[in-house]
Amino acid sequence: MAALPAKSKLIAAAPAVFVVLWATGFVVARLSAGHVGPLWFLSLRFPIAGAFMLAVALQQRAPWPDAKHSLHAMVAGAFLHGLYLGPIYWAVAQGLPAGVSALIVGLQPLLTAFMAALILGEVIYPRHWLGLLVGLIGIGLVVWPKLIYAHVGGITPLTAACALFGAIAISFGTVYQKRFATGLHLATGGFWQYVGASFVVVLGAVFLGDFQFDYTWQAWSALAWAVLVLSIGAITLLMILIREGEVSRVSGLIYLVPAVAAFCTFVMFDEKLVLVQIIGMAVCAAAVLLVNRPQVQRV
Repeated sequence: MAALPAKSKLIAAAPAVFVVLWATGFVVARLSAGHVGPLWFLSLRFPIAGAFMLAVALQQRAPWPDAKHSLHAMVAGAFLHGLYLGPIYWAVAQGLPAGVSALIVGLQPLLTAFMAALILGEVIYPRHWLGLLVGLIGIGLVVWPKLIYAHVGGITPLTAACALFGAIAISFGTVYQKRFATGLHLATGGFWQYVGASFVVVLGAVFLGDFQFDYTWQAWSALAWAVLVLSIGAITLLMILIREGEVSRVSGLIYLVPAVAAFCTFVMFDEKLVLVQIIGMAVCAAAVLLVNRPQVQRV
């Protein structure tokens, strides 16, 4: 069998690389906790990401949307980025394990399916209801040890609710984007999304009055990684995957994000997960896989 060209090998590996990079977003939340105010951190990150998108748009001479679609992109960005990451970063800063937050957000495709049914009129199949039941069981397995093991800390009703709110926000933002802001150029649409996201987190930072930035290596490393690796590197890689038609492979691997995030935080921060929680993560992954299984068309 002939060896694959170097470019083909890179494209083949890109989806897995993207998923690993995506998982490190939860590691960044954990690294920055206690060193940078969570919403202030995002207030620094999003405008820089928006400036990058603006530079890409200008370099590519991308078409700009009209005022109506720009507003839709801003609303989508407020949910997809600001109202998604803001509560999660705050919850992690309060002690919620980053791996657990990744697990809860991992149910986003399941939540999106139900919202798409309510808002867009898409069909809910029996597998969606089964997936919801299995997913709830999985979350229960992850949260339950908190009642038994004292060292499994940080999981409180408030922090879990914040992570769930973040998952609901990105789910709604996904449906809103599909309903009102499809067809926009990735760079120009992304720029307006980051404008909307920045508006939300800046308001949140002002409301909380938390502008901490202690200038430690953790603060600078987290910000540098979030901007360079996540907002620039991961987004650029996503652009390449979209161009090459490999996005479906990313969707197939995205279910590994909670496990990757949990492993990274275990290695870096000694965040412990007991066996029943690991089983719960696997159950949640099975629930999302069940919901996203292609529907067989009968002829």
